[in-house]
Amino acid sequence: MSIAENKAIFHQFVDEVMNRRKISTIDELMVPDLVEHEQLPPGIPMNREGVKLLFSMYHSAFSDIQVTIEDVIAEGDKVVGRLTVCGTHTGNLAGIPPTGKRVTFPLIDIFRMVGDTIVEHWGFPDQLGLLQQLGVIPPLPVPPS
Repeated sequence: MSIAENKAIFHQFVDEVMNRRKISTIDELMVPDLVEHEQLPPGIPMNREGVKLLFSMYHSAFSDIQVTIEDVIAEGDKVVGRLTVCGTHTGNLAGIPPTGKRVTFPLIDIFRMVGDTIVEHWGFPDQLGLLQQLGVIPPLPVPPS
């Protein structure tokens, strides 16, 4: 696949899975034996089925979740995306009851492609920032100037 085709698959994943909640697209774009490197919540398997569970959890927790692609960079068999995730916390998130708070946090996703499928994934969401916005973890103190 060309770099342009790999970028198109990245865009399709974000649009269909993240924004339009089309979990079935994961089966189309990721191989069954996907190697998942993102630290997933306890109890979620580190494979394609785990990715489906993760997105189901986020879609349930953030009823209006919207992901914006800020940058996409590709070289060889890898695609890197810098994303911004926004949503209102209206459902349970890994044991955190709904807060009704609006959150915005950055996310970096890296896909390794073989042909037209994703075979490996690394995800780096700003989990600390998300938990601070939800009020689960207090913000870091600002040192006196």
